Amino acid sequence: MKTPCIAACKNNDGICSGCHRTMDEIVNWRHITDDEREEAINKLNGTLSSHTCPSCQEPAQCDISQGKETCWCFSIEKRDTSALPNNSTCLCRKCLSKLPTA
Repeated sequence: MKTPCIAACKNNDGICSGCHRTMDEIVNWRHITDDEREEAINKLNGTLSSHTCPSCQEPAQCDISQGKETCWCFSIEKRDTSALPNNSTCLCRKCLSKLPTA
């Protein structure tokens, strides 16, 4: 089974500090199809993205902007984004995981 795991696992308030999947994504990984895994990996590595992260300028993914009702970030601990400009787009997983929890 293909996986983005790099064996550097640490739960950083809902995001794995190794592969940057959410805990929900990790738990459900074995229950999704190979195509869904491939899409998830492409989102994690930036091959598929919805925008550029305003913090690091790397590819980022917002599920809501892609037409879904919820976003991957809804399943992690809320982060303190008060230092970000109000008009900021979503951060990438790496940058969001660096913020302190709210």
